[in-house]
Amino acid sequence: MLTFVSIILVSLFLVLKDFKMEITPEKVFQDTIDQEIKIEPKDWMPEKYRQTLIRQISQHAHSEIVGMLPEGNWITRAPNLRRKAILIAKVQDEAGHGLYLYSAAETLGISRDEMYDQLHSGKAKYSSIFNYPTLTWADIGAIGWLVDGAAIMNQVPLCRSSFGPYARAMVRICKEESFHQRQGFEILLTLSKGTEAQRRMAQDALDRWWWPSIMMFGPKDDESPNTIQSMKWKIKRFTNDELRQKFVDVCAEQVKILGLTLPDKDLKWNEASGHYDFGPINWNEFWQVVQGNGPCNKERLDTRKKAWEDGAWVREAATAYAEKRKHRTTIQAA
Repeated sequence: MLTFVSIILVSLFLVLKDFKMEITPEKVFQDTIDQEIKIEPKDWMPEKYRQTLIRQISQHAHSEIVGMLPEGNWITRAPNLRRKAILIAKVQDEAGHGLYLYSAAETLGISRDEMYDQLHSGKAKYSSIFNYPTLTWADIGAIGWLVDGAAIMNQVPLCRSSFGPYARAMVRICKEESFHQRQGFEILLTLSKGTEAQRRMAQDALDRWWWPSIMMFGPKDDESPNTIQSMKWKIKRFTNDELRQKFVDVCAEQVKILGLTLPDKDLKWNEASGHYDFGPINWNEFWQVVQGNGPCNKERLDTRKKAWEDGAWVREAATAYAEKRKHRTTIQAA
């Protein structure tokens, strides 16, 4: 006996056949996304969708891991024990975020070793923001408020990404990033209420990190080749320029609480658009950093490669231990 669902499916097939409509895997895939149903690793997906996700998720994971370096540089120099403990927790969070994201990417059929190799060889990119140096303690505050703030603006919509493992990983990541942003703002707020030297240090950090943070959202929409397709597949929910504008609007208000200024003489409220206007972005600087010519590109990559090489004995020991346990279990089972 046919079930109710079977009858519906048969009827639908006959209707589509009468109208000579061809049901393709691509159409079923897009219909699934349009209905806000998550795509899971074992579901059929276009190869370009899979490759787009591998590129985006692995780049995101690399950014979390490389992003530990500029802040880790200040763990031993934090001004007091409270700040040190908070910064250690934050850097540890970033390591966890990288692991969540590498795991999500692995569900698409790429190995973690392959992703590491792409990073170390320079084939894979990571966020350009982490190729700038952290010169003072105030930079840690600027990174928390601006860099993590930009990350949250970009990543919260990813909690609704069409790919299930990516969306679920982002839920926890965003919760932790919100803590990172608050601690950064609190550092700047403390400095802004301190001595004149501390206020100057905070302002200097904002002056240096503001524009790189604006660039974090990627190239402008008409120069972003992946945006249109990623929007159609609902990997992304907003364009680069839309997210950038939201970020500027939020920061332009929050900086008033700090009593500091953003380094943009063109920044002003536009009553007609309901947004803040802001000055031109130095795209030449952006592309120079992306292409490997930033202040710290070589240093960051060399540090990651050295960590990989120095950790070889740990990976070998873990593999040997796993093989030993597997052998012991086999003997006991026999």
